[in-house]
Amino acid sequence: MVKLGINIDHVATVRQARGGREPDPVTAAAICELAGADGITVHLREDRRHIQDRDVELLRKTVKTKLNLEMAAADEIIKIAVRLKPDDVCLVPEKRRELTTEGGLDVHGRKAQLAKVVATLKKAGICVSLFIDPVAGQVRAAAEINADCVELHTGAYAHEFDRRMRRPVKSGFIELERIRESAAMALDLGLTVNAGHGLDYSNVYPVAAIGGMNELNIGFSIIARAMFTGLEEAVREMKVLLPPHPTLSP
Repeated sequence: MVKLGINIDHVATVRQARGGREPDPVTAAAICELAGADGITVHLREDRRHIQDRDVELLRKTVKTKLNLEMAAADEIIKIAVRLKPDDVCLVPEKRRELTTEGGLDVHGRKAQLAKVVATLKKAGICVSLFIDPVAGQVRAAAEINADCVELHTGAYAHEFDRRMRRPVKSGFIELERIRESAAMALDLGLTVNAGHGLDYSNVYPVAAIGGMNELNIGFSIIARAMFTGLEEAVREMKVLLPPHPTLSP
């Protein structure tokens, strides 16, 4: 079955709105694991807008499944990752004013720099993933700099999904095919394939059903659902939507 990683950044977003201690992302991670999550993801941003250094320190000590640290290829954050040694690191692009990560990492255009970062992290015993758009050139570049994994950006597909009809619009099928083709190429190149961004309870299973898909990382939709159902139930509801499910065709 496809693994489910839960991004708990938005728990920290709520906490930071008041600058207090609640809700605690560390507690949220434990609840997610008890509900069946296969991993916990957090993004330690350079501006520390939600997840804080202390959160990552505590999560490294308490997460029982797998800790995936999303991060920019910035010297300060690289040093933190090397010291704490999360199970996985996912390198992502980062802009100070963006609401959430916008698009994939330009691996092809930054090969020399990113190759050094990947080598540093792998030397520390960390599995390295690159968050990329589903484009052949980016997949090939990820393999060329010796990444272990790619996380395919599903935002364009998610944007072109009719939630009322519970199926992609025509352009959404095109985006889904791009993800399928990129996943197949990545697998041929020896990369593990994950995916994420914009996935929710309506649109998740066509991506999850792609052959060779290893893990989906989902955050906002699960945390939003948790406001009405509770976090444990929200995680369980997402888990049951993962394969086996029939794939859709245009």
